[in-house]
Amino acid sequence: MGKVSKNAKTNRKAQEGSKDYVRVIKAVKTKKSSSYSFAEKIVHKDSVKDFLAKD
Repeated sequence: MGKVSKNAKTNRKAQEGSKDYVRVIKAVKTKKSSSYSFAEKIVHKDSVKDFLAKD
């Protein structure tokens, strides 16, 4: 991704809340073959523990 000039006309209001979201990756064991797969989701940083706690 290239650098954006400070003078460029971009929608900075739309990017304000983007720092509050994180990507969470959780290893999930399958019941059928006992192998692991990965569940990946973008969640708000306040609800990370909720995502990791649920099955």
